[in-house]
Amino acid sequence: MTAEQGGDDLPEAARPGAGEVTATVIVDAPAERVFAALLAWERQSDWIPFTRVRVVEGDGREGSLVEALTALGPTELRDEMRVVRVDEPYEIGVVHCGPLLRGPGVLRCTPLARDRTQVVWHEWFHLPGGTAGRVAWPVIWPGSKLGLTRALRRFGRLVEQGRLP
Repeated sequence: MTAEQGGDDLPEAARPGAGEVTATVIVDAPAERVFAALLAWERQSDWIPFTRVRVVEGDGREGSLVEALTALGPTELRDEMRVVRVDEPYEIGVVHCGPLLRGPGVLRCTPLARDRTQVVWHEWFHLPGGTAGRVAWPVIWPGSKLGLTRALRRFGRLVEQGRLP
């Protein structure tokens, strides 16, 4: 990866941070279909509230740069992610490498009996703000977990309804 692709800073951003959040859902669909829906980056806008997602560089697979812009009123949060691993149909690894959101994340699909799939979304964010960020995390974490879980449940319903990918 070159410096132009954000490679200089990627090893630092890829180290797990202290802000850890996980969400899990069981989807009544085969792992291949669920995985394809997760890899449809732009469609995340359909299931993550207030968020527009686009592939900025690449084809959405390994090496690609994906940008998620979450806007609530006049406040915007830009999340830049480098796709570092695609192990189809099991795992997508990303590194959040923007100026504010940093750290590794993974989306895992585990095939279950009767064409069901367990999806686990796990993030390890570096907390901004030093000590203040670490102190604030226990207050912020429940909302992050709730939001991530709700989004993943919405994702599961859309896949089950055949509306994703």
